[in-house]
Amino acid sequence: MTEVMLRAEGIGKAFTLHLQGGVVIPVLRRVGLVVRAGECVALLGASGAGKSTLMRSLHGNYGVDAGRILVRHEGEMVDLAAAAPRMVLDVRRRTVGYVSQFLRTMPRVAAVDVVAESAVDRGMEAGAARAAARAVLERLGIAPRLHGVAPATFSGGEQQRVNLARGFVAGHPVLLLDEPTASLDPARVAVVVGMIREAKARGAAIVGIFHDAAVRDAVADATLDIPSIQDAA
Repeated sequence: MTEVMLRAEGIGKAFTLHLQGGVVIPVLRRVGLVVRAGECVALLGASGAGKSTLMRSLHGNYGVDAGRILVRHEGEMVDLAAAAPRMVLDVRRRTVGYVSQFLRTMPRVAAVDVVAESAVDRGMEAGAARAAARAVLERLGIAPRLHGVAPATFSGGEQQRVNLARGFVAGHPVLLLDEPTASLDPARVAVVVGMIREAKARGAAIVGIFHDAAVRDAVADATLDIPSIQDAA
């Protein structure tokens, strides 16, 4: 059987609104999933059900209130829900790539360096990382004349493509994709679908949120429907 790369068990998450009298908003309750090498699992659910919250939890951005998040990191299963901060950072650098809906970078850093940093973090030599970054940026339609420009000056669609390049260039074993095609034209959507398929072919385990049903159908091997706790209350 294909190796399990990511397993979440009994995930619970709530947010406390400290400036609203300590009101507690439950978001996730007993959520679990299993993703194997070469597989893409798409998250389904209504707006506000907690899909993006789950993605951030799988990346270690959010701590969880209950459950385990097991990631195959350097040959061992690491529980991100219980790991020390240094281990969480190492897992994020080397194993779990994340493409969020929004690009967050240091000001005045060139697009090629924003993308290359992800590959350098995984051990690629700096020159090779920059070459790989340029290739991925061009594939996604970012012209070479823009590679030296800070992406903070780019349009929303261009910023998303930089974010995609950063996520795909390093070849992470686990890849989290939060609405990766939301701001793209049909031609670029087709490119991203191809990149997701290539990542699966090399053995990447992928979790994605795809509101575009055609994209979801093109890349997903399984789906996980996350029920809205608020609707059930």
